[in-house]
Amino acid sequence: MTIFNDRLKLLKENFNLNASKKNEAVVPGNGIFLRYKNPVLTTEHAPISWRYDLNPETNPYLMERLGINAVLNPGAIELNGKFYLVARVEGHDRKSFFAVAESDNGIDGFAFWDKPCVIPETENPDTNVYDMRLVKHEDGYIYGLFCTERKDPSAAPGDESAAVAQCGIVRTKDLLNWERLPDLKTQSAQQRNVVLHPEFIEGKYALYTRPQDSFIEAGSGGGIGMGFTESMDNAVVDMEYVIDPKTYHTIKESKNGQGPAPIKTEKGWLHVAHGVRNTAAGLRYVLYCFMTSLDNPMEVTHRPSGYFLAPEGEERVGDVSNVVFSNGLIARDDGQVFIYYASSDTRCHVLTTTVEQMVDYVVNTPEDPLTSAGCVSQRIELIDKNKKFL
Repeated sequence: MTIFNDRLKLLKENFNLNASKKNEAVVPGNGIFLRYKNPVLTTEHAPISWRYDLNPETNPYLMERLGINAVLNPGAIELNGKFYLVARVEGHDRKSFFAVAESDNGIDGFAFWDKPCVIPETENPDTNVYDMRLVKHEDGYIYGLFCTERKDPSAAPGDESAAVAQCGIVRTKDLLNWERLPDLKTQSAQQRNVVLHPEFIEGKYALYTRPQDSFIEAGSGGGIGMGFTESMDNAVVDMEYVIDPKTYHTIKESKNGQGPAPIKTEKGWLHVAHGVRNTAAGLRYVLYCFMTSLDNPMEVTHRPSGYFLAPEGEERVGDVSNVVFSNGLIARDDGQVFIYYASSDTRCHVLTTTVEQMVDYVVNTPEDPLTSAGCVSQRIELIDKNKKFL
C-alpha cells in the first residue's frame, strides 16, 4: 500500500499542477496572431481515472493500464460563454476517441469531462474515428463531421495498413448525447477533411470535401471541394467542385484540405485550411488562409501568399514531426478569434487574433506569383515602397 499511496499522491499533484498552469501570450507576435507559451491540452490533461486502475487490490503498483499517447486535432465551439474542445485522444493502442474539454477563457484551464464521448456506430463499425469538425448550423443542430477509418476490403493478403477513409456524421444539442447519421456518400474513393458550411446555400446543406484516390495520397484528386446535399439525415453529394486546388511548388502541392468551418465577414467567407508538401524529411503540414465570396461561396476572391502558420520550436517534434493541423476555431461576437491547432500529432495549442486582423491579412497580403522571378519583383516592390519610411 505504501507504493500505491505514494504514487497516487504524486500522480494527483502532477495532474493538479498541470491543470492549474496559466498561459501567456508570446509577444510581440507577427501582427496577425499571438501564439501562447503552453499547449492547451496534452496527455497530462487526461484524468487519472482514464489511465489507472485505482483499486490497490487489483493494481498494487499503480501501473498505468490504459495509456494516452496523444491529444490532438480538436473541434471547437462556444456555448453559453464557455469554450469547448472535442479533442481526438489517442491511446497507446493507436485507437482514437473523442472527449470534451471545457475552459472559461479559451487559453488555459481546459479540463476534460468525466468520460469520453460515446459515438454510436453504423452497421459498418468504425475501426478508428478522428478529427471532428464542429459546426453550429442554422438548422438548430450542432453537427460533428469526422473521419471514419476502416480496413480496405480490397487489400492484398497480408497488407494490414490499407484503409478506407470516409466522413462520419453526428449531431447533438449538448455535446453529451450524439445521434449518429449515415456516413456521407460521394463519388470519391476516399474522403477526408469534410466540413459543413454553417448556413444553407439555396436551401441546401453545403459541404467542403477533399476528394482523393487513396488513403494517404491525393492522386488525381486533391484540392478543397464543395458539394451540396438536400438532407443531413442521409447526406449524398453527387458532384464535388474543386474551389481551391493543390498547386505545384507551393505549400499545398501534395494535398490540401479545409480546416474548421469558415468565418462569415463583411468581405467574404474567411477560410483556414492546411497545405501539405513533400520534403526529404517527409510531409510538411502548414496552415494557410483564403477567402470566398458571400454571394457565391465557391468563388475564391483572395489567396494570400504562403503559409499563415508553420510549426516552430517544440511544435516541430512529436509522433509525426513538422506538422500543424487545425480543425477547430471559435469566432466570438466581439470579434475575437481563437484558432486551435495541434502540433506534430501530439498536443493542442491556441492562437488568438481578431476578425479585423484576419480580414486585413487575407485581403491585403499579395498572392503567390508562382515563380522565383515573380517573388523577387514582388519583394523589391515592397522594399521600394518602404524607402520613404526608413
